[in-house]
Formats: sequence, structure tokens, C-alpha cells
Amino acid sequence: MSTDIYDVIHRRRDVRAQFSGEPVPDDVLERVLGAAHAAPSVGLSQPWDFVLVRDPGTRRAFHDHVRRERAVFAASLTGDEAERFARIKIDGVLESSLSVVVTYDAGRGGPAVLGRHAIADAGLYSVCLAIQNLWLAATAEDMGVGWVSFYREPFVRRLLGIPPGIRPVAWLCLGPVVRLETVPDLERHGWRRRTALRTAVHRERWCRPPGRAER
Repeated sequence: MSTDIYDVIHRRRDVRAQFSGEPVPDDVLERVLGAAHAAPSVGLSQPWDFVLVRDPGTRRAFHDHVRRERAVFAASLTGDEAERFARIKIDGVLESSLSVVVTYDAGRGGPAVLGRHAIADAGLYSVCLAIQNLWLAATAEDMGVGWVSFYREPFVRRLLGIPPGIRPVAWLCLGPVVRLETVPDLERHGWRRRTALRTAVHRERWCRPPGRAER
């Protein structure tokens, strides 16, 4: 198990095709979920829940839904972009050991959530911090995580019986992997390349960093 935080950050990958299908030991799952639950949250609201999905039928239904949504997106692409997208798999939904669906409850800690009065999305940001904690903890445990984003929220609510007002923020595929790729999938498949840090750093005020064009 790797515990150097910088090593874990840079080894983390969005896994789509390298899951072994081996079970996740209970103690490892407890540590990973514990790391997610230890994330900072606005007003200490802890607005997240974790739905563990192992049932093959449920995952197959979700996979079928994702395939349909991928087809909708694929239809908007042409040429080389369409070919690159076709190489990116989504089979982690079926091949991983389990799925973890992370949700957001805007009413948690309310009605007055300390620190959220001016930034309504602060609770949603908190959920994203929990997801990142989960992802890094899983990487430290030599497991993979894949974030599936080709879904409609109402479908996932119906599929998992999520109450009205609760948002499914992330469907995460989780499990042991054969390996973690050295180069992230989207870079390997030529979809996008990571930009240099200098193009994202501003000093005192917003400016156009070298190498980045105005929109």
C-alpha cells in the first residue's frame, strides 16, 4: 500500500478497463469510505451518502442506460474525434467489484448551513471533496476508481430509490485492478492532453497565461 500523498495523487487514474473483478475486502472498503466521510464540508453539514451497489441486475440496467447516453454524445462527434471517443470504454460498470454512488442532500445540516448563505453550491463542492478523498484512499489501497458521468439523474434516482431532493453526484466503479495506467486514458487515446501548470496560474488578478488563447 502506497502512503506518500504526492505519489498517490499522481498515480490516481480514472479506471475504465483494468478491473480484475476480485472482491474488495471489508476492512479496505471501510477505510476507503471512512476517508471519504472524513472530508471537510461546509458548516460540517456532511451532505453526502454512499450507496453501495453490487447487484448484477442493477449494474446491467445502469450500463444499458449509459450506453444509450454515450450513443447520444457520439452522434454529435465526427471524424477523428468520433474515432477517439469510440476507443474509450465504459465496461468498468460491469467489470469492477462494486459501484459506489455518492449523493448530495442540500437539506443536511439545515436550515442554516454555516458558510453556505453566499455560495449556494458550497454543499456540492463538499461532496466533491468526499469523492476525491475516496479516490485517493482507493489508490493508496492499490485499487481503481472509475467515475461514470453518462447518465441522467432521474434515471439513477428511480433505479436506486433515491428520494426526491437528493442528487446522485457520482457513480463510481470501485475494485482491485490488474494495473494502473502510467498515462491517463484520455491522454492515451488522444482525446485531450494535460496542460502545463503555468497556464493555470494567475498573479494578483486574472490574466491570460502564456499558451492559452482567449475564448
